[in-house]
Amino acid sequence: MDFSFGAEDEELRGRARAWLAEHLVGPYAQAVGLGGPGSEHEGAGIRRAWERELGRGGWIGQGWEADGWGNRRLSLTGQVVWAEEYAALRAPGRVGHIGENLLAPTLIAYGTPEQQDRFLPGIARGEELWCQGYSEPGAGSDLAGIRTAAVRDAADGLYRVTGQKIWTSLAQDADWCFVLARTESGSRRHRGLSFLLVRMDQPGRVEVRPIRQMSGTSEFNEVFFDGAVAAEAVGAEGDGWTVAMGLLALERGVSTLVQQIGFAAELERVLASYAARATAGAGDPVLRERLVRQWAELRTMRWNALRTLASTGDPGAPSVAKLLWGGWHRRLGELAVEVRGAAATAGPAGWAPGLPYELGLDEEQRLFLFTRADTIYGGSDEIQRNIIAERVLGLPKESR
Repeated sequence: MDFSFGAEDEELRGRARAWLAEHLVGPYAQAVGLGGPGSEHEGAGIRRAWERELGRGGWIGQGWEADGWGNRRLSLTGQVVWAEEYAALRAPGRVGHIGENLLAPTLIAYGTPEQQDRFLPGIARGEELWCQGYSEPGAGSDLAGIRTAAVRDAADGLYRVTGQKIWTSLAQDADWCFVLARTESGSRRHRGLSFLLVRMDQPGRVEVRPIRQMSGTSEFNEVFFDGAVAAEAVGAEGDGWTVAMGLLALERGVSTLVQQIGFAAELERVLASYAARATAGAGDPVLRERLVRQWAELRTMRWNALRTLASTGDPGAPSVAKLLWGGWHRRLGELAVEVRGAAATAGPAGWAPGLPYELGLDEEQRLFLFTRADTIYGGSDEIQRNIIAERVLGLPKESR
């Protein structure tokens, strides 16, 4: 696979850079650098407005395997060019990525033309935000154990969903949730599940409770459904596991490279902090060696992501990627505070006890605290290793 940038890509780079510079003005200029994992509490309102600005520019849905919904389709290299320019200007953290990168490709692959026409334009315009209703208190990494149930009403044909989901990112701002629920009474494990689309604005039927993290922020949520109406299912009733696993497979790709661009920016800030201490005579050769290793591992992850893009149907690729970046990012958080030394234990100037806890954390401290969860959420390291062992290497399944 040739992943070098050509003349067309460089022309796109100029247009992307110019568009971003022209639109990151006024209130949007105040949102530069806000948002993203660990900081989703920052500027939620202005970032939602920015999502609509991106939609008007046609910058949402670049990687969809179809167009005609207001999105501009770009090549893989073009998508990376856009992501690089977006990261370079520290444009606001996206609030619509779950709809754009997870639900939309799933609808294109499994949905009906009517579902595509109903939901894709709203995502492409940045007007409808989505969250993912998969994990439950008793079914996180073992997703097949979900207990949320949905019953189809014979009178109107609509589903009524009852149950609880947890660790639901951005649910507090989402308009819709795609929910994996059990629609066949008495079914077990992967059978009898359906992939349902549920509107979040159902007072008394949908309740969102933020989960306060040790970083002081609350971007994850518990979501309770009490007879919530689900408009329709994607795919056949009872075939939800196939759709859900297809969605998870779509998480790999250009989005992995986009994530690594953010990682590179975080690493640069840690390197700059170390360089400042080294110049002042406080350099540590052991820390320096670990930072060099961190840089080399990030380059390795990039080449692995490019290799994955060039392959098709590799069942272990998403698990390998998750193992790589989860551990890498957690180690970066540890390095961020180690480089700063004792100063990492104090809050920034102007903060005092009694002020909101999250205001007492600086960038490095928040990075350290949030990345403690990187090897757990999205499928723990243990689960990823099981997937690789069983589905790729063909080893015996773990006894249950």
